[in-house]
Amino acid sequence: MNIPNMITLGRLIAVPVTVWLILNDFILAAFWLFVAAGISDAVDGYLAKRWDEVTEIGSYLDPIADKALLVSIYITLGAQGYLENWLVITVVFRDVMIVGAVILFQTMVRTLEMSPLFISKVNTVAQITLAAMVLGASGYNIDTGLFMELMIGIVAVTTLISGVSYLVMILNLEDLKS
Repeated sequence: MNIPNMITLGRLIAVPVTVWLILNDFILAAFWLFVAAGISDAVDGYLAKRWDEVTEIGSYLDPIADKALLVSIYITLGAQGYLENWLVITVVFRDVMIVGAVILFQTMVRTLEMSPLFISKVNTVAQITLAAMVLGASGYNIDTGLFMELMIGIVAVTTLISGVSYLVMILNLEDLKS
């Protein structure tokens, strides 16, 4: 296992720890661990490409770690009352829908190779930013006011657009039309 994959694995291991920290009201510690995990998402990809160490296992581990981190954090923040339930449901449903569609396509048709859409990358950054804002604002008692509302709107809109975009992309694959 190379260094980029170990960083990704570290991000995956950080998920239950971050959830535990939130559930036990160690919000500042959860904030800093979440920030480190978010930064590691950029670092592992950069190092893998820079050192020419892109691996097949890394291409599976990275999105699994991303989804595990974001879905777990959003569910936990929702359960603890830090995020509105409708936003948590929207974020989680989008990911479940995409993963379900890919599994269904691969089971019924063939192996599906797809790259993340640009809107999906924007959505991931927005989701990470919002979760970090919620944890940081709660941990440091900062009033984020309208900026928090703006980020919630950005996450909601980019989540919907990216979810629909993936669904349309999968439904328009030639294999499904025949």
